Amino acid sequence: MPASMLTIVFLVLGGIFALVLFNFFGLWIQALFSGAQISLFSLVGMKIRKVNPRLIVTSKIMGVKAGLEVPTGMLEAHLLAGGNVARVVQALIAADKAGIPLNFKQATAIDLAGRNVLEAVQMSVNPKVIETPMVAAMAKDGIQVRAIARVTVRTNIHRLVGGAGEQTILARVGEGIVSTIGSAISHKAVLENPDNISKTVLAKGLDSGTAFEILSIDIADVDIGENIGAKLQMDQANADKNIAQAKAEERRAMAIAQEQENLARTQEMRAKVVEAEAMVPMAIAEAFRAGRLGVMDYYNLKNIQADTDMRSSLGQSEGGSKA
Repeated sequence: MPASMLTIVFLVLGGIFALVLFNFFGLWIQALFSGAQISLFSLVGMKIRKVNPRLIVTSKIMGVKAGLEVPTGMLEAHLLAGGNVARVVQALIAADKAGIPLNFKQATAIDLAGRNVLEAVQMSVNPKVIETPMVAAMAKDGIQVRAIARVTVRTNIHRLVGGAGEQTILARVGEGIVSTIGSAISHKAVLENPDNISKTVLAKGLDSGTAFEILSIDIADVDIGENIGAKLQMDQANADKNIAQAKAEERRAMAIAQEQENLARTQEMRAKVVEAEAMVPMAIAEAFRAGRLGVMDYYNLKNIQADTDMRSSLGQSEGGSKA
């Protein structure tokens, strides 16, 4: 290759290299004068590794100015893992100023776990107040008591990874309120000393296994609800009444069925009597044909029947007049 061609190639490569260096020259100067100690070649390497060099430089400068020593490689690794580098550095600075023990490894683990590490540090310094929804429970005298509690919590940095959140705290506090009210002998005792609820609930250690530490539980509002005991008694009385009515209706239906059965038997017996009476003339006719009954015998039989009917009629008349 001619010398002129080599010269051109070197000039092109040198120009490209100078252009690249020029693009990162401003960041390098910024880091240099801020004491961040990031070389120009490191900035080029970040670009090749598809890492945002400006974000790394800014975060590094932030930490250095706050008196923290954060290795550049760890910042790059956390950014490549999908973490929020700036928020982690801000959390480390806030923890250092507040005297909270927090190292870079813990902060990045919390950040990668999906929690806001900066907010967690701020909550450790300035506790947060969360309010429970209206919790209703029934005392032993059957009166419903409704209460709202305010729970003051502080972040427990060491339990942020794997610890339960605010909803678990609210659920446990609500459960404790229900248990405390339910064990009260009277609703008046709850109204007179609502602080007994907070003391009892706080003593249960409800923050175990959560990412928070409960500092206090205060009853914000307590009120009387419905008379659940009386309502349950009314419901029970109505149920007993319905059962009694159902049993009475069952007995009535059985009586009607028995009456209908007796009526059917009576009708059946009457039908048999009518059938038997209908066979009498046939028997008389057969007796005439066979010669077992004469004319005089027939007239005597008719006279006896007439006399019997007359006596029956007279007996019914006398019975009716006596009545």
